Amino acid sequence: MDGTILNSIAAAERVWGAWAWKFGLDPEVFLPTIHGRRAFETISSLGLPDVDPQAEAAAITQAEIDEINGVIAIGGAQHFLSSLPSHRWAVVTSAPSALAKRRIEAAGLPTPAVLVTAEDVQRGKPAPDCFILAAERLSVEPARCLVFEDAEVGIAAATAAGCQVCIITETHKRRMKVDHHQFESYERIKPRLVNGALGLCHSNH
Repeated sequence: MDGTILNSIAAAERVWGAWAWKFGLDPEVFLPTIHGRRAFETISSLGLPDVDPQAEAAAITQAEIDEINGVIAIGGAQHFLSSLPSHRWAVVTSAPSALAKRRIEAAGLPTPAVLVTAEDVQRGKPAPDCFILAAERLSVEPARCLVFEDAEVGIAAATAAGCQVCIITETHKRRMKVDHHQFESYERIKPRLVNGALGLCHSNH
C-alpha cells in the first residue's frame, strides 16, 4: 500500500520523526528503516530500555490516522485499480486495518474486497505469511499472483511466498538493484484478460 499504490511518506515521516526525537534517535538515520514493516516490529528491533513496543505502536498508529495531510495516490493507481475485477486483487500492508482504510480513502483509491493488514498475521514482512494469506483469500496459488512492491522487506516477503514481483519506484530517488521489472507508476500499465487469465501490458509511449 504505502509507496506502492499511495504515497504517505510525508505524513508518516512527520509522525515517526517526532517519535524519533522523543527517544533520542537521529531521524535521518532512523526514518529509512520504518518502511514496509509493522510499527511494533520496528520499535521492538530497537531494544530501547523501558519502552513498551505495543503501547508505542498503538500511539503511533493513532497519530498516523489523525495525520493524513499529503497522502496521495501513486500516479495512475486509481484508474489501474478501478479497471481490475474486484475479486482479482488485494491490498497487503504492514499497516493496521484502521490506518490502511484511512489512507486508502484519503488517497481516493477504491476499497479492496480483500485487505490483509498487520492484525491478520503472526509474522510481518519479510515473512511470506501476508502474501500467502492474500492468495488464499483470492482463491489462487501464490505462484499465479503478481505483487507490486516498493520496499525491500516486501519484495523479500513476496519472493518467499513464491509470487511474481514488480517494483513501483515513484517514491524512490533511483531504481532498485533487483532482478524484477520496475515501473515508475501505473500511468502506462494496463490490465488485460488473455484466455480468461489477467495479464498486464505496458506502453513505453
